[in-house]
Formats: sequence, structure tokens, C-alpha cells
Amino acid sequence: MTWAILALIIAVALYLFGGMLIKHDMKKPATIGVMIAKKSIKLLSIVLLIIGVARLWTPYYLTDVNPGIVMEMVKGAQNAEQGKSSKEVKKYVKKHMAEMVANAPILGDVNAKKTIFLFTDYSCPYCARVHKELLTVLGNNKDVRVVIKNFSIHGVLSDGAARAVIAAKIQDNTKAAELDKLLIEKPYWPDDLKGQSQEALEKAILKNILTAAKKVGLDADKLEADMKSETVNNELAQVGELAQQFGIQGTPFLIIQDQAFPGAVPAAQIQQALK
Repeated sequence: MTWAILALIIAVALYLFGGMLIKHDMKKPATIGVMIAKKSIKLLSIVLLIIGVARLWTPYYLTDVNPGIVMEMVKGAQNAEQGKSSKEVKKYVKKHMAEMVANAPILGDVNAKKTIFLFTDYSCPYCARVHKELLTVLGNNKDVRVVIKNFSIHGVLSDGAARAVIAAKIQDNTKAAELDKLLIEKPYWPDDLKGQSQEALEKAILKNILTAAKKVGLDADKLEADMKSETVNNELAQVGELAQQFGIQGTPFLIIQDQAFPGAVPAAQIQQALK
């Protein structure tokens, strides 16, 4: 902004007084060189004037007069980035589908032809929102399955729930799906988090998770043991590697029919992507 104002001041000064910079004998006619020099200064002043006005006017136009242009530019950049990401995802998913599904809990028909991968965190409110959208999609599409990839990013609030749902699949995938629904829809951590040590918080969360596990018919003792198993550790490690592979920095993140969709995608958009 400062240099734009400075450019305008210089432009006006050159236009009005620039001719004085070119010295010649006023008693004699100006030579061609002098005339060209004066016109060049005039031209330079006009160019600076245009640049200064454009620099001052453009931000005002884009933010106050027509902000829609900025939104379209941002959307275009996002679409381009998404297209690039989707190509990389498509290539990887086709090659590694079996291992991406192996230890992950699945919502819907485990043998469905169409697959949605959901990178989620049980302590993320946006994940809870997209989870509801996905349940709507599953209700309307029997040929779709949702593979839960637990991307634990909020530490103690995330870890226990992520491990529990993965461990639940070792017992029964249907019950794992039921546990997933319970944990994403209802907070499983204490109402008051202030002043609690991490150890105390972990114990309180584990207690609530095991209570939820019993409600859906899981063996709570086995679940607690399996939460520390190699299977669960491998699944969480794989999710971390996939997040790095696909550039996932937060949740929710969906891969729908090998297309990448960051954020809380609505059911209608999910349905469109499935086509």
C-alpha cells in the first residue's frame, strides 16, 4: 500500500515537473533528443500513475465491490489441488485396497462394491457431522461401504477410542460398527477436563469406552487387551503413513471412489461422487 501511494506521488510530480529535469537552452528550439526525453518522462509518469491506481483500486474492488471473484479464485485453486490429489489417491488405492481395508472397521456391507474411506477422529465435532451424512448415504445405498481409518490427532481424547474400535473388529465387525456409532455420537470423556492429569483422564476415558463396548455386546476384557495388540498398532501406523502419503493434515477426510474430499462433505456431494 505504501509503495503504491509513493508511486502515485512520483507519477504526478514527474507529469507536472518532469520536463524541468531536461536542461536545454530555452532561446533555441528543442532538439529531437530533448523532445524524446520529455515524452519519455511523461510516459513513465502515466505508467506509474496506472500502476499506483491499480494497486490501490484492486484490493478495494475484490473485497468490497466484487468479493465473489476472490471466492472463485480460491475455489479454482482448491479444485486444481483436489484434482491433483485425487489422481495420486486413485493410483494408490487401486494398488493397496486390500491392505487398507484389512484391519479397519467397516460400516455397511463389508463386501460392497463401492468404497468410501473415512479418516476420522472421535473427538472431532466435524467428524461427527460427516458421520451422520455417511449414515444417510449408507441407508440409501446398499452397494456402499465406509472403511473407518482412525486418524488419532488429539492425543488422549482420541487414542483410546481409536484403538477400541479397531480392536472391536478383531471380535466382530458389526459390533465394531455399533461401537463406532456410540463413540462418535456421544462424548466419552469426563464433563470437566480441567485439572485432570493425563493418567486420570486416560483411565476415565477407558472406563467409559469399556462401558460402551459392553452395551454393544463386546467382551470388554478382551477388547482392553486387544487395544494394545500388534494388529491395532499396525493399523494406526498405516493410517499415519496414508495421511502423509495423501497430505492429510486434519479430519474429516474422505476418499470416495478414489477421489479425495477434505472436510465435512454433505450427503448430496457424497452421493454425487459415488456416481
